[in-house]
This record gives sequence, structure tokens and C-alpha cells, in this order.
Amino acid sequence: MINESAISLKQLRALAAITAHGSLTAAAEVLGLTPPAVSTQLKLLEENLGTKLLMRGNDGKTSLTSAGQEVSRCIRQIESSLTTCYEKVKAIRQGKYGFISIGVVSTGKYFAPRLVASFQAANPDIQVGLRIGNREEIITQIMEGAVDVAIMGRPPRASVVTAEVLGPHPHLFIAPPGHPLATGCDVSSEDLLEQTFLTRERGSGTRILMERLLDRLGEGRPYQTLSVGTNETIKQSVMAGLGIALISGHTVASELAEGRLVQIRLPGVPIIRQWFLMHRRDMPLTAVTEKFRKFVVDQNGAYLPVVPD
Repeated sequence: MINESAISLKQLRALAAITAHGSLTAAAEVLGLTPPAVSTQLKLLEENLGTKLLMRGNDGKTSLTSAGQEVSRCIRQIESSLTTCYEKVKAIRQGKYGFISIGVVSTGKYFAPRLVASFQAANPDIQVGLRIGNREEIITQIMEGAVDVAIMGRPPRASVVTAEVLGPHPHLFIAPPGHPLATGCDVSSEDLLEQTFLTRERGSGTRILMERLLDRLGEGRPYQTLSVGTNETIKQSVMAGLGIALISGHTVASELAEGRLVQIRLPGVPIIRQWFLMHRRDMPLTAVTEKFRKFVVDQNGAYLPVVPD
């Protein structure tokens, strides 16, 4: 039986610290406690939940049980909500007029900071928290209320979400100068599928778009991919000749303009998607959030990078 009323934030943070730092000793140092005190908090949490949260393998290392993984996810949500709460309380305590937390997918970091800076210049009495993450992370944050609004492409199919179009979001194939497919003429699907495709991590909207396109072009034909992480790593890897990539045009506008990267022409590419401003329909916008929404929408995408033809 779960003893809900006895579960404390101290117990939850003990589990989080052990998981993050790998041992009771390391967790105790981070938390400013003794190892026995941390062990006690973990034991109390397991007793209150009625199940083991950590298990020790033959190699002596600890890992989360299935229940532990679920509790850890809950802890991250609690800490995220608390961080947002602290930021808002701090803004009120300091005599500020408001606070807004904005989530942006990682592709949007090429224009979102400038957008936020211009908003703050026009509204110096408003504090802004900016959170960057992949598509899944930002969707989770907006659904959990950890951010007030989010800027992203392809919003989730959820009735509780309101999404407004901000401007076009082109996706295109990039290659290093001199690449055999970078001829300026349309290439065939067969030639394209012979390439190695550099991709973002799972959960990335760009990766989902690329996989759908290649699966359609190849009609199920296998193709070679290499996961290299961030957009910056992808750009550098393409320039180094490791492969080609489908990427947001807004992430490579300067490299295309300077000739460090070139487009691969293909029928139907660039793929034109849209940027959206998203918020929870069931959470009424505050005056501050509405001011930001109007500020962004009224610009009609003028802050988006210009992608060379």
C-alpha cells in the first residue's frame, strides 16, 4: 500500500541525486548530507511506495527498477514545475510586472533568442525564461504547464492545444560544395537513396520528417543513416564529407549564403512546413503571455532567417 502523505520532496531528491551521480557518497556530497542520511531517505521513499526503486547489478553499479524509472520521471516534472514557480514568485517579489516561460525546439534557437531580445527591449518590465529542447521535450513541457507558450513546427494532435502559424519553415537537403549530387539540377530518388544521411536524435521533428520522406521515395528500400546529434554537429559533419542531411533551412542560412554548404535539388524539396506558436487551450493566457503572443504574431515572421535560393 502506498503511503502518499508520507512522501517528501527530500526523499524524492535523494533518489534523483543517487541516480544522477551514481552513488550514495556522491549524492550525499551534492545534497550536503551524510551517506547514511541519504540512505535513510531512499529507504523511507521505498517503504512509502511499497516497492524497490534501485537495484544493484553484479558489477556493483546501481540502476533504476521499472518503478524507479517512473518515479524519476515524476521527479523531473516536479522540479520543472517548481523551477517555473520559483521564477514567477521571484519576478513578483522583485516588483516586476510579469514573467513568461517560453519553450522553443532546438531548430528555433537560430532565431528565438533575437526574438526574445527584441520583445524584452520593447517590454523591459517583463522577465522571460527561455527553454530549448527537442520536439518531444517541448511538447511535454507545454502539456505539463512547465512553459506558457512554445514555438515549434508540427504541433501535436491534441484538442487541448491551440497553434497559430508564425511563418514558413523550409527543410532542404544539404551537401558540401563539389558533392556529386550538388549539381544545381534535380537528382533522382535512386541516386539520393545511395547516400549516407546524417540525422538528429530520436524525438526530433526534423528526423521524423526525413524518415517519412525517404520511406516514401524509396517505397520501403533501406538506406544508411548516421545519428550525429545536434544541428551544429550535422552541419560540420556534412561539410567534412560524412554524408548529407535534411535540415531546417533556418539553421543553415548563413552557411548557404557563404558557400560553405550547398543545396541538393530534388522534386518536392525544399519541403515547406510552418512555424507555430502553441499554448494550452484549457489554460487562459495571462496578460503577459497575451502580450508576447501579439508581439510575435504581428511581426508576420520578419524575424525568420532568409534562406538563399
